Amino acid sequence: MCKLPPISLYIHIPWCSKKCGYCDFNSYVSKEIIPEKKYIEHLLKDFEKDLLLISKREINTIFIGGGTPSLLKSSSINKLIIGIKERASISHTAEISIEANPKTMEYKRFIDYKNSGINRFSLGIQTFNSHLLKKIERTYDSKEAIDAIKETKKIIDNINLDLMYGLPGQRLEDALLDLKNTIQHNPSHISWYQLGIEPNTVFYSKKIQLPHEDLIFKMLVQGEKLLKQSGYQRYEISSYSKPNYQCQHNLNYWNFGDYIGIGCGAHGKITQKNGKMFRTVKNKNINDFLDGNYLNSINQVLKKDQIFEYFMNVFRLYQPVFKKHFREKININEMIIEKKIAIAIKKGFLINKMNYWNTTKKGKFFLNYLLEIFLD
Repeated sequence: MCKLPPISLYIHIPWCSKKCGYCDFNSYVSKEIIPEKKYIEHLLKDFEKDLLLISKREINTIFIGGGTPSLLKSSSINKLIIGIKERASISHTAEISIEANPKTMEYKRFIDYKNSGINRFSLGIQTFNSHLLKKIERTYDSKEAIDAIKETKKIIDNINLDLMYGLPGQRLEDALLDLKNTIQHNPSHISWYQLGIEPNTVFYSKKIQLPHEDLIFKMLVQGEKLLKQSGYQRYEISSYSKPNYQCQHNLNYWNFGDYIGIGCGAHGKITQKNGKMFRTVKNKNINDFLDGNYLNSINQVLKKDQIFEYFMNVFRLYQPVFKKHFREKININEMIIEKKIAIAIKKGFLINKMNYWNTTKKGKFFLNYLLEIFLD
């Protein structure tokens, strides 16, 4: 019998008012009225089926993402939260987050979200530069972004602001000004990540050009220094927080915890008491999902793949990787990977201590090369 990891719940809301050119998430443009009532009913039925896989384990965090969850009425979100709590054991200290877009924000609605039990808001700002916002096809301007932050801070203290750097045509001073503007609003958490152009996106087909990698590196180095000076601790590759405000939901992902994923196109990872690990993928087609066809696939994760996936997550964190933690999560002794560890140490990516491994600065910078070592 293995020690079961903590478990989280991810809820996917697939609708957006507009799909951005860089977005590769499973989402639909809401040209007509969103079938909120029907979707919430099916979300809860999907949840009931997944509960059969987790043996009454307590859920520690909930994250409502998308898409743009804030498109939904407060009554729909309230019904969803109540339905989840009626069906499962939720920790009384659970972090419950929701993503929002400044354009769709209605501040009365956000007060209701908070009253429903949501205690963390994540705003997709991306940049305060109105010209760059147009370039990346966002549907709001700088003033609307600032107004959204100010109004949200009147409602709740636990706020994450999403920012991107390396945008098309962005200069070093633009990226640093975005950070300065963000810091001025004093959010509890900042997600600051590099824009990537993924296949199957509009930007990929248009061959949108991003700044040179040398300029992007300068943005990263100088931006990180600015955040550190302003009291934000980098605890993950793209995550910075004030003390005690790390995102608990994402920490569970990165520490290789379990999670249920419900909703159109959602993914899950669930460990059984016998040590077997399964990944679930829900149906991406919204019409099929609303017909009650929730599960697209469920597959067992082989040990060799578990090892790679484990390091793919934990190496993102700025903390030691304890060997005891590896043994508990994968249920094998670390001696089985000693040759791979030796290669990583020789390349200068890892430091090996008696009880833990630590990624070097070089290992973090060349993370993909480090992870390749653990591919079978």
